[in-house]
Amino acid sequence: MPQLQLPIFPSGATPLANEIAVHCAEGKVVYIHGHLPVFQHEEKDLKSFRLFTSQLVMNGTVRQVDIARAFGVPLRTVKRYVQLHRTQGAAGFFAPVARRSASVLKGEVKERAQALLDEGRSVPEVAEELDVLANTLHKAIRSGRLRGLKKTG
Repeated sequence: MPQLQLPIFPSGATPLANEIAVHCAEGKVVYIHGHLPVFQHEEKDLKSFRLFTSQLVMNGTVRQVDIARAFGVPLRTVKRYVQLHRTQGAAGFFAPVARRSASVLKGEVKERAQALLDEGRSVPEVAEELDVLANTLHKAIRSGRLRGLKKTG
């Protein structure tokens, strides 16, 4: 025979629904069902937060608006991550972020930029000669698509 479990939340816990509450302390976020902790993550762990709150919504345990209100996030953001969970599952929260490839530094322009950098020219000089932004070259160097000038000394 099923038994009714009274919610006994710790002091300072924020109720999300009748049986679910969240408690934040010492850098941890703990989700509590009744009086038992069911999940926890670091305060700064956005991926785990998004995953678990989306699961709560998809299971019908908590409404999207309750998540938005309790955590102070826009409702649209909550909806976006619930949709991500529906389409990609849990793996979607931990997949690497897709980045656009550089459309300016291709083929001949990229080769010419590398040649000028190899000659010892500075990034601003190369940018001016190739008529591209210096920031574009710096990004390419940071991402490893171009080799920058090695500093000596």
